[in-house]
Amino acid sequence: MTKYLTRGVGALLSMTALSAPALADEVEVMHWWTSGGEAAAIAVLQEDLQARGTGWVDMAIAGGGGDAAMTALRARVVAGNPPTAAQMLGMTVRDWADEGFLGNLNAVAEAEGWNDVVPPAVQAFGTFDGEWVAAPVNIHRPHWVWANAGIFEELGLSMPTTWDEFFAAADAIEAAGHVGVAMGGQAWQEATIWEAIVLSVSPELYEAAIINADMDALGSEGIVESFEIFRRVLGYADPGYAGRDWNLATAMVINGEAGMQIMGDWAKGEVINAGLTPGEQVLCAVVPGTDGAFLFNTDFFAMFDVGEDAQAAQRNMASAAMSVSFQETFNLAKGSIPARTDVPSANFDVCGQTSMADLVEATEAGTLFGSLAHGHGQPASVQAAYLDVVTQFANSDMTPEAAAEALVASVGGAL
Repeated sequence: MTKYLTRGVGALLSMTALSAPALADEVEVMHWWTSGGEAAAIAVLQEDLQARGTGWVDMAIAGGGGDAAMTALRARVVAGNPPTAAQMLGMTVRDWADEGFLGNLNAVAEAEGWNDVVPPAVQAFGTFDGEWVAAPVNIHRPHWVWANAGIFEELGLSMPTTWDEFFAAADAIEAAGHVGVAMGGQAWQEATIWEAIVLSVSPELYEAAIINADMDALGSEGIVESFEIFRRVLGYADPGYAGRDWNLATAMVINGEAGMQIMGDWAKGEVINAGLTPGEQVLCAVVPGTDGAFLFNTDFFAMFDVGEDAQAAQRNMASAAMSVSFQETFNLAKGSIPARTDVPSANFDVCGQTSMADLVEATEAGTLFGSLAHGHGQPASVQAAYLDVVTQFANSDMTPEAAAEALVASVGGAL
């Protein structure tokens, strides 16, 4: 019953906006972008579609980082009533495509040259068997260090470019009475830090151990070293970090309670909401040792195979979502950067401009990789095998050597 009520309200809003009967040419869109900035950006997409003669029926489902939306989506598809489009992360797009549920966007992708402006590593998630099935709308970079500029200025610190510099800064911050590194004790947050450390050891190690799940790489000295560094980073968290949400850890940096945080660029939303400017009052730099490499996670609008009568509306939506204007507007609100490389960077903050330039560099160097912690490194079942070991290590006295051995066993058993 709820879905029909939601659809009815969305259609009524579309009628009101257009001062005309509900459009037969419309898209029903399931997503979990419900925060103020995200909702404003989605409204821009709705207006663009209405100008193209396509109505929008909104199915926004808040909560769970998309988990609730995916549960609702599965129920809709099983009932034979899929939405026109749904927000998804990379590996989820592949899963739905593999099950044969997604439609074909090749006509609009070829007409608009998506292959020329979307990095191949991102294309790999938006395409299946050579066919475009989903439109990418952003690129998040999870391996950032955020720092309180006031604390750094007071202590004469610079943003660290090596782990030795990072630990020296954390020591100085703690000596001055602040928390060295703000953290939240949740599996995905711990994995976000650990995967960044693996990348810092070497991009080759990340590709072999995480993207390829190579057993020799997983048991290597490089992985042992990554756990050694991770243990040291964990030592700078405060005693109350267990279970803390990421945004509360970001607030600790903003408020001067903590000096640094390792977190994705979605942290910029918290900085902006606090009335501050990323790169000024809150400094940004990539995790030490990860210059020249780039981990990413991308949100897609995946298009379901809903029949020929809805394909024109789908193509309109895909075209609007991939437009330069929407990609700029949405990503300025989201904290991420555009999924297409030809969007001007002038309106983005210094952190975003850095990411946009680094994306091009990493694409050319072959060091652009999907993030394990954020659904782009391995399928969910294998991802869970990695995260189980990482969180066990973070919450016990397991040695780095034992963690590497456990990783081999856990991932090997999941493959």
